[in-house]
Amino acid sequence: MSKSLKKSIPIEKIVIGMSASIKKVIEFDDIKLFAKLSGDTNAIHLDKEYAANSKYKKNIAHGLMSSSYFSGIFGTQLPGEGSIYTYQSLKFKRPIYVGDEVEARVIVSNIDIDKKRVKFTTQCLVKSKICIDGEAEISIP
Repeated sequence: MSKSLKKSIPIEKIVIGMSASIKKVIEFDDIKLFAKLSGDTNAIHLDKEYAANSKYKKNIAHGLMSSSYFSGIFGTQLPGEGSIYTYQSLKFKRPIYVGDEVEARVIVSNIDIDKKRVKFTTQCLVKSKICIDGEAEISIP
């Protein structure tokens, strides 16, 4: 017997313009954990002295770490449990630094009820400035 998806929004109740977001402060410990998980140990993320001498002047978060917050939104809020990523594009426009509060938000841009697919605009913002911009498509159960 399959479990009912109680924490998901049926595609028939999703409308263009519907949105969801989360906010998270980027901590150096998070960057270290992501580096370990991803294998991306680039000094710009992990070495404070190296970063201080770079064009960024301090450590920056992995772009894919910040953009991974979209997955959490899709799987828990909009559309919710059982949804599956099928596509994601990303443009990295500004660095995200240790200590920045990132708002990751997704906005419904298109709905295909027959194919059970929903397209989203995806953005990570810091102080209302877009740092990561993209699009995603999610398959709904």
